Amino acid sequence: MSEPLESYLIDMDGVLVHEENALPGADEFIRRLGEAGKRFLVLTNNSIYTPRDLQARLHASGIDIPAENLWTSALATAQFLDSQRPDGSAFVVGEAGLTTALHDVGYILTDRDPDYVVIGETRTYSFEAITRAIRLIEGGARYIVTNPDATGPSPEGTLPAAGSVAALITHATRRDPYFVGKPNPLMIRAGLNTIGAHSETTAMIGDRMDTDMVAGMEAGLHTILVLSGVTDPAEMDRYPYRPQQVVASVADLEVGVRG
Repeated sequence: MSEPLESYLIDMDGVLVHEENALPGADEFIRRLGEAGKRFLVLTNNSIYTPRDLQARLHASGIDIPAENLWTSALATAQFLDSQRPDGSAFVVGEAGLTTALHDVGYILTDRDPDYVVIGETRTYSFEAITRAIRLIEGGARYIVTNPDATGPSPEGTLPAAGSVAALITHATRRDPYFVGKPNPLMIRAGLNTIGAHSETTAMIGDRMDTDMVAGMEAGLHTILVLSGVTDPAEMDRYPYRPQQVVASVADLEVGVRG
């Protein structure tokens, strides 16, 4: 018999919130995790916000999650670069979530001969900054992108995300980046280490087959697909792999129990 689930990695958009609004049952699910003493980490590929920013935004939507329980692709990117080249330097196209994370691990942000060019999300992509990134990569800087997501949601509709800008830079430089965020299992393993969890007793809850489910599967987690986000059953069947559990939303999950 399989061991009970002791820890949870939980995608944010489409699982707990939709744009600025909490999904039904999300606050109750987080509360039940706390009451049951389960360790959890909420993951997002979005690199714009710091954990404190996200904590405030989630609180405004009606979900209370401590900042230490929030893990972003910006934090994962900073941790990865610190492990590869401590006290290095980077030219960054991104916002406070990414620049703060890099500062916190001792990185210098510069446009003069940086060790890395790091691309993340921003609401104001600058042609000048993208051009500078291209020239620095051509000059030998290593090319890192926080996540491969091509688009992101907004109240007004689709927004280009880090993956779209990365494609532009790749086309110009003929250099492929290293993507840190989901579906890279690196982000999942870093999240597991952050909360001291073991893969065999941890679930990955997400709404996307191409990021959440494949990342959880490759990291050896119990995979739970919720249908409250972008994936519907017909789309799920088109993939060559399947989640181990499918539910309408986190409101339908029994804490600690494998489906």
